Amino acid sequence: MDDQAIIKAYKRYAGNYDRIFGKVFEHGRRALIGKMNFAPGQRILEVGVGTGLSLPLYPKDVSVVGIDISPHMLWYARNYTNGNGDGSRSLSLMDAQSMSFADNSFDKVAVMYVVTVVPEPAKMMEEIRRVCKPGGDIFVVNHFSNPHLIPRMVETVMLPFKSLLGFRPRFSLEAFLAQNPLQVVETCPVNLLGYWTLIHARNAS
Repeated sequence: MDDQAIIKAYKRYAGNYDRIFGKVFEHGRRALIGKMNFAPGQRILEVGVGTGLSLPLYPKDVSVVGIDISPHMLWYARNYTNGNGDGSRSLSLMDAQSMSFADNSFDKVAVMYVVTVVPEPAKMMEEIRRVCKPGGDIFVVNHFSNPHLIPRMVETVMLPFKSLLGFRPRFSLEAFLAQNPLQVVETCPVNLLGYWTLIHARNAS
């Protein structure tokens, strides 16, 4: 997995992403945003905003900055920023592993279906902790490895194709939590058959 492989993969996905993955991942998007407990005027970062499917779900009285490494996905995300002349929704082409934001820039951070995509998840999470205010909330939803026989067999078959797919089919939740110093508030299953996990964590001060 490297940045160029990811950009190529999501160039292929971009035009049909909403049709293929929109409904499949909708429950996870709505569950994550439903748990964010916004206050008016807060500044929110969404890492890996993709085609912007989540943008209409945020309340109008918060500011949302969406970043993505794929210019092709962001091109479609523009459709969800139209009409926001007050600047409450903005998009930036940016690598989540090396953000240009100042320290403590955001009240909350949402990370949807990105952890198994980036080449260095720990580096991305370090950047997320840097730009999130101390004590701020970080929400992650992602697929993590399933210990049951059939899902694990499917993950194994998919492993050699991870660069083509644009994500890692196998990724340990336990290892992810151990590698990242987050104060986990809650984890819960989301999406079809509960195969994805939603994590609510607090940024350690």
